[in-house]
Amino acid sequence: MSTFLASLRGEKVNRFPVWLMRQAGRYMKAYRRLRSKVNTFLEFCSNVDLAVEVTLLPERILGIDALILFSDILVPLLPLGVKVEFKPKPFLKSPPIEELKEFDQAKVDFVFETIRKVKEKSELPLIGFAGAPFTLGAYIVEGQTSREFLNIRKLYHSDREKFNLLMEKLTEMTEEYLSAQISAGVDAVQLFDSWAFVLSPSAFKEYFNHLRRLMESLKRKHPEVPIIYFFRGSGHLFETAKDLPADALSVDWTIDIEKPLKVLSTKALQGNLDPALLYADREVIEREVTNFLQKVVNYRKTLFVFNLGHGLSPDMEEEKVKFLVEVVKRFKL
Repeated sequence: MSTFLASLRGEKVNRFPVWLMRQAGRYMKAYRRLRSKVNTFLEFCSNVDLAVEVTLLPERILGIDALILFSDILVPLLPLGVKVEFKPKPFLKSPPIEELKEFDQAKVDFVFETIRKVKEKSELPLIGFAGAPFTLGAYIVEGQTSREFLNIRKLYHSDREKFNLLMEKLTEMTEEYLSAQISAGVDAVQLFDSWAFVLSPSAFKEYFNHLRRLMESLKRKHPEVPIIYFFRGSGHLFETAKDLPADALSVDWTIDIEKPLKVLSTKALQGNLDPALLYADREVIEREVTNFLQKVVNYRKTLFVFNLGHGLSPDMEEEKVKFLVEVVKRFKL
């Protein structure tokens, strides 16, 4: 079994596994070369041959321990009747919540074909993913990215029934979408709740019920496939999130890793180095990463996956990202 899957399941490993959010991204020369072959980002995601090649880049360039499907969290909204454009940031035009269509996985079959082809070409574990219901709902209601996503919060407070209807529709869609990814061959799935941090602790507690139903449904159908839940705002949402039936929590850098390490003895953790560390020089990167891993190993020698607290940025240096991975892999348990 791979180091990645073994550590998620609490089995003995010789070192902590490492993969990185946005590990196949614009900071890579090879990625930019492939991106130049098509006009739009959605074309890039839906071109199976290109998506396969991009997904595989970090195995060759970085030497990471797991691949993550190259796609976008907004892709499964297309069958629901949501129009999505990237200019380069996403802009969405959605029908009224009551008129969102049923999810038709055939309309995003390119995602599942990409998974099948990646599995033919690589023996590394492949992580499938989806946006979590709140984060997808925030995009639908707002129509674009936002600093505070005020409109989805207004909906939550002013029309709770409509908010919950939206969460229910997106929970059902996400369960179907991830289940189809698992059937196509992914070895683990990650839910991205990038905008959860705009929720108050009390609002997150109510939203928690939708997340729980989603995870429980996936677990009933695919008990052997690990579920990772990534959420920004880990500092103020952790006390509720820790009770989710996910196999692993992926936390951001707003929480000291020692807190979840102390509290969660049987659940895997992923994270949570500040990505901004990669703008420092190599000596600083090595020192900070080594100190961080030593802190982790004081509490556990498995049930941990090294990652950043969020994704890599386009202006980061490819060589420093490679160096980061090397430092993690050199740290023996």
